[in-house]
Amino acid sequence: MTFQHVPVLLQEALDFLHLQEEGIYVDGTVGGAGHSKAILQALQGRGRLIGLDQDEEALEAARARLSEFASQVRLISSNFRHLRKVIEELGLQGSINGILLDIGVSSYQLDVAERGFSYRFDGPLDMRMNREAALTAAMILNDYEEEELTRVFWKYGEERWSKRIAKKIVDRRKDKPFETTDELVEIVRQAIPAAARQEGGHPAKRVFQALRIEVNDELGALQEGLQGALDVLAPGGRLVVITFHSLEDRMVKQFFAEQAQRCTCPPGLPICACDRKALLKVLTKKPVEASEEELAQNKRAQSAKLRAAQKL
Repeated sequence: MTFQHVPVLLQEALDFLHLQEEGIYVDGTVGGAGHSKAILQALQGRGRLIGLDQDEEALEAARARLSEFASQVRLISSNFRHLRKVIEELGLQGSINGILLDIGVSSYQLDVAERGFSYRFDGPLDMRMNREAALTAAMILNDYEEEELTRVFWKYGEERWSKRIAKKIVDRRKDKPFETTDELVEIVRQAIPAAARQEGGHPAKRVFQALRIEVNDELGALQEGLQGALDVLAPGGRLVVITFHSLEDRMVKQFFAEQAQRCTCPPGLPICACDRKALLKVLTKKPVEASEEELAQNKRAQSAKLRAAQKL
């Protein structure tokens, strides 16, 4: 299958990046290079792009799709959580004009059964974005204690039936370890009451999300990536982040708010004693969401939220 990923909120991302033709930009989650190609086209052959991805199949697809821009592009196999290290090694710290982080699973990853990301296809319980990583979804299901499974499903999936699902999993694995996505889907169906299965889409959706986040430490990566982006941006540089579920969006919102905060001294002090200075200016009071036109063409944009900030 060809690596394909329709870029969401494309024009909005380009607008908030405020592209300069001679600028240096980073796509921290290059994927199928949809956003990257649009950025390079806007640079008119003058600027540079650095693309990161931990998925080697994504990088191969990006190299092919961006071949006409080869002199302007540097593609690097790395998780965006290591953004600061990558930029420092390139000698570009403090010189980056804009960074885009599109935090989501690609259409290709979801549609290829052997990657194990989707409850729609039967495949091995993998879910690794970096296929050389050690931890898989099967290992979590077969090795985690019941309390840990409950925590993962609740914390990362906001699944209200977490305890019931965890208990079902532990009981089932006594007879046979989990190996496939269909096995997990069936157990989730059994654990959730029939009436509840009719609500909120596919009953296994939240469990699969939670496992994917745990396997790839996605929230930890996002926190490190946000700080790394702030550290390497040039003054006036833009950070644009697209998220696909509430946990990620909440983290981005909180990070932007904290970095935009000025004096934190108690109101009664006559003069500032903390000497705190804001590092970011938030450009999006509310998250930007996909238009009706985009949703009609790409249903996977439905949960996307974009937030942007500028380094002071």
